[in-house]
Amino acid sequence: MERGLYIAASGMVAEQMRQDQIANDLANASTPGYKADRVTQRAFADLLLTNTVTGQTIGGLTTGVGIDRMVTDLAPQPLRDTGEPLDMAIAGDGFFGVQTPQGVRYTRNGQFTEAANGTLTDQLGNAVLGRSGQPLKVGADGHVSAADVGVFALANVAKQGDNLFTGSAAGQATGTVRTGALEGSGVDPARTMVDMIASFRAFEAGQRAIQTIDDTLHKTATQVASANGNA
Repeated sequence: MERGLYIAASGMVAEQMRQDQIANDLANASTPGYKADRVTQRAFADLLLTNTVTGQTIGGLTTGVGIDRMVTDLAPQPLRDTGEPLDMAIAGDGFFGVQTPQGVRYTRNGQFTEAANGTLTDQLGNAVLGRSGQPLKVGADGHVSAADVGVFALANVAKQGDNLFTGSAAGQATGTVRTGALEGSGVDPARTMVDMIASFRAFEAGQRAIQTIDDTLHKTATQVASANGNA
């Protein structure tokens, strides 16, 4: 393959993955407790170019780029009052624990509700865990004591989708639960839109590079070949 085509194509693939990440962030700009992602890219190893006749070094040429890793920004966000008794937010560090069919998962989204059996659940129907690790029950007055809600410290946090995380539990966290409030989303819509536009421009630059290389190859195969044939 012509090396320039490969380099441009690898950049387009990386930008497409970045656009997927940005679009997901924008879709969760108003999701309570959502944590934004950041995609980092890395260049593949450089290819050292030399003069085939003299052996003199000409310089280096990158062989393309790819996605290095996706990093989640876990910084706590400002809290906003909602007045709803089952809405909860963590002021400081820590995560709520929820019991899912796949095991215990963790979240910062405290938009909880009461199930038919009186259990406190998240929006997906997963039971919210107390400090003892057991599901919490909503009181007869429709409230749950903030002191009973588990706030767990985690190590090696990894996003699992649906605003849920996995990680190694490390006891009780230092954050405190505040009822009648929710944590804001970690997405800055203005910054994210700027990132989206920049990614589209980079993607378009890759398209133009491929088109230019394709035109050059076409001319090489037609005009140059034709000129040699008429010589």
